[in-house]
Amino acid sequence: MATTLHSLLDQLRETRAWKSVFRRGPALTNRTRSQAVFGNLFLHWMPVKVREKSLAVRASYYLGSISFLLFLALTITGILLMFYYHPAVPQAYRDMKDLRFVVSNGVFLRNAHRLAAQLMVLLVFLHMFHVFYRGGYKPPHEFNWVVGVILLLVTLFLSYTGYLLPWDQLAFWAITVGTNIMSAMPVIGGKLRFTLLGGNLVGENALLRFYVMHVVVLPLIAFLFIGIHFWRVQKDGGLTVRSKDDGKE
Repeated sequence: MATTLHSLLDQLRETRAWKSVFRRGPALTNRTRSQAVFGNLFLHWMPVKVREKSLAVRASYYLGSISFLLFLALTITGILLMFYYHPAVPQAYRDMKDLRFVVSNGVFLRNAHRLAAQLMVLLVFLHMFHVFYRGGYKPPHEFNWVVGVILLLVTLFLSYTGYLLPWDQLAFWAITVGTNIMSAMPVIGGKLRFTLLGGNLVGENALLRFYVMHVVVLPLIAFLFIGIHFWRVQKDGGLTVRSKDDGKE
């Protein structure tokens, strides 16, 4: 049976359709594995070999990977929530009530999105603390540490911008207090608050701007820096390389 499947696979690899998709044959040696990785759009950012220490649980406790999975869950649940939401006053609050009392499984969908967001903030903080504790900010990981800090800020801004969308009393006053704190920043504080709110008051312009930032601007920035982050982890030699051994085990 195995011989038959192997023969069929060999015949498939000789077809024109297969060769149009896969430029090289099976990766059976170090050379062919390297060629497969370097020549593939989706694999070129992955290493040909991975250090065994990098695969250990204690190397990262998979905090970064779990945070990324939560981000994907937030993306999926967020898209589903967009089908039932209008970024307008007072319709936004009515939509939240409909999700609770009218839409089938609406409470589950909203709570799944909210809990995933809270867990993501917590895990990203834990991930940053763990990386700092293990010296992950040292060479050759300095650039990736900065990327991680940017991702932490993006995560916090995602959580903050989503806070206004229910348009209830808690959301309204939380954004009011938060933007007033921003206005205390020297030089740019007042302009930053005006830009975020689209005016001087928390109103419909603020709701629309926070909605656009929450569902378009910040997710795109997050996807960009997540890709850079994963790529640099691999290109810097994995999770366990330190400057004291010049990148060698």
